[in-house]
Amino acid sequence: MPAHLSQYLIMLPIMAWVVWRRVSRSFGRQPIKRKTMIARIAIFTVIGVLLALAGLHKIELAEGLFGGVILGAALGILGVRLTRFEVDPVRGDCYVPNPWIGAFLTVLLLGRLAYRFVVVMPQVHQAHVALQGQGVPDAGAQAWSSAYTSSPLTMLVIGLLIGYYILYFTGLLIHHRRFQRAQLGATAV
Repeated sequence: MPAHLSQYLIMLPIMAWVVWRRVSRSFGRQPIKRKTMIARIAIFTVIGVLLALAGLHKIELAEGLFGGVILGAALGILGVRLTRFEVDPVRGDCYVPNPWIGAFLTVLLLGRLAYRFVVVMPQVHQAHVALQGQGVPDAGAQAWSSAYTSSPLTMLVIGLLIGYYILYFTGLLIHHRRFQRAQLGATAV
């Protein structure tokens, strides 16, 4: 089997696992884990900053990323407003995210990745052959990275996810504090 095809054997199961986790966290009651949410906010912030710095060489990519972050932030605010907080006797404090927003973001991301995969695949193959002909080591990885990060629309979708999750988890943490105070006030009365 060619070396560049072995990357798919590694990448596809990981992507399937990530998608499964993403879908399972978009539906139903989710326990509130403050440290995990803070870590996710930090990770998405670092990814956003790194992508913004990488996008400075091509301004269209940075524009797509920032536009996506702004749209994602607005969607994150809406998502927090549509989230319900509950107390589960076993899990403790939980939140129930809006399933429509989670489904929308999942379909948007998967659709964009699938579209880029189908459209970019012939270009990647040509770039791989050209780089390999020049004697470039790891030609397949360079061809993939240049193909997937050269679309402002893809960067918009990535920015949408980054903006959404940063605002959504921040809003959940703020509203969870309010929810806890309301619960303490109700038990004190």
